[in-house]
Amino acid sequence: MERVKLNEKLELSRVIYGMWRLGDDADTSVGHVQAKIEACLEQGITSFDQADIYGGYEAETILGACLAQAPQLRDKMEIITKCDIVAPVGRYSDARVKYYDTSATHIEKSIECSLKEMQIEHIDLLLIHRPDPLMDHIETGAVLDAAVASGKVGSVGVSNFKPHDWNLLQSGMKEKLITNQIEMSVLALDAFTNGDLAFHQQHGIKPMAWSPLAGGALFDDSNADTADLRAAMKRIAREQNVGVDAVAVAWLLAHPAKILPVLGTNNLDRIKSLADAMKISIDRQTWFEIYTHSLGHEVA
Repeated sequence: MERVKLNEKLELSRVIYGMWRLGDDADTSVGHVQAKIEACLEQGITSFDQADIYGGYEAETILGACLAQAPQLRDKMEIITKCDIVAPVGRYSDARVKYYDTSATHIEKSIECSLKEMQIEHIDLLLIHRPDPLMDHIETGAVLDAAVASGKVGSVGVSNFKPHDWNLLQSGMKEKLITNQIEMSVLALDAFTNGDLAFHQQHGIKPMAWSPLAGGALFDDSNADTADLRAAMKRIAREQNVGVDAVAVAWLLAHPAKILPVLGTNNLDRIKSLADAMKISIDRQTWFEIYTHSLGHEVA
């Protein structure tokens, strides 16, 4: 598995295992979660993506129970988590409304809670989950710098930030933001042309892609709008002896910005094939064939 260096302290596997559905599985036992982690590690997938809000604030706890029983796994993993979304469920069930909180008090509390729930001593990469329109960038930047200085957090990034949001937060920090997790897939093309991806590519920042399989929409055979795209991808998959999902991921991997797709599934067989995308060659014409089918028309 290819590895990507985000800064002097952190390397991630090119494909990241996303744990947002961890609590949705019928089996959340330690043994089953451990089997998922080991299936990733066997392929060289060492990076695992969490967030405090996942599973109604339960996904980190499920991972923590596994790491408590199998502590040998921790040193083989890079753990990513996120904070700042407060939803009226779980530990925040008394909240009147869903909101974002990038205050120093909330971020400090979130870090401590994530460390406790996952039963770990440090977070390899902490992301601010959503841009907060009430963010005080000086306060937020200072608490993130302090988290790194304390050793509780290794590095810091963001998720769903536009370039102007990135620049605002970075202007209040000493530490460098090292990644932005944004939506990108063959059915979510905006980042490729609206400047989001270009901004990070310009500055040598490797972005992550959430929902790289478009939330499963790509596989909906009842959707006539994506029929041509599915047909083309199925043909490419047959030619390369892989699944359509691997083609969709390989399409992202082919971009020179060094996109890191975050893939989440609870199916062990699918987990065992997550690295198949690394086997595929997507040349320029094939990339544009997929892109054209997604657009619904040829490029100008």
